[in-house]
Amino acid sequence: MTDVDRQVARAGEVLDRTRATRALQRGRRRAATSIARRIGYAAAADLAILVAAITIGWFMPLGMGGALIVFAIMAIATATLLLASLTPQVRAEQLSAVPLKALPLMTEQWLDTQRALLPAPAQSLVDGIGVRLEALAPQLATLDEQQPAAAEVRKLVAEQLPELIRDYAKVPVGLRSVERNGRTPDAQLADALKLIDQEISEMSTQIAQGDLDLLETRGRFLEIKYRD
Repeated sequence: MTDVDRQVARAGEVLDRTRATRALQRGRRRAATSIARRIGYAAAADLAILVAAITIGWFMPLGMGGALIVFAIMAIATATLLLASLTPQVRAEQLSAVPLKALPLMTEQWLDTQRALLPAPAQSLVDGIGVRLEALAPQLATLDEQQPAAAEVRKLVAEQLPELIRDYAKVPVGLRSVERNGRTPDAQLADALKLIDQEISEMSTQIAQGDLDLLETRGRFLEIKYRD
């Protein structure tokens, strides 16, 4: 291995660590935001219940029994809002129809629901794709939906990525680490996710450079060989 090769390898390792750190930070931010929203909604619900109870009490004294009922309702509302999911479940079928500017966030939310189904290496790759999508979001917000380039982005992110993970999920768990034609489904999944990550990176670069014609005419399709 030459010095150049070593430098490239070290640069790749630094990039991988940086992306892993960003993915972890992104997950923590989303978790903190979710907790803050839950607490805010619970406080608002409790305040509304308390105001309603006071208003009713002006006309009809509630007494000790009524006060206990009010506190019980507040406790149930608080527990429900703190434990319930405030983010609607995203289905893969929805991704092809969402506005382009909302596609990265919706795709990230869908990937979060699929993460536990994937092997550890694929989970790291999915986290990295999430970072790519987060960086791509501001660019897509300014991209015209009618441009052919928008269709290329949507095809990769909303069709090929979900299709890859759905097809992998169909493989029986016991066969995912079994070699067939020299490769395992786990390895094929990882290779395909790396390709998607690279494609998103190149798309982001081309959009940033205004090179939409190149993005439109590339016409690449993923080779998902594990289907065989």
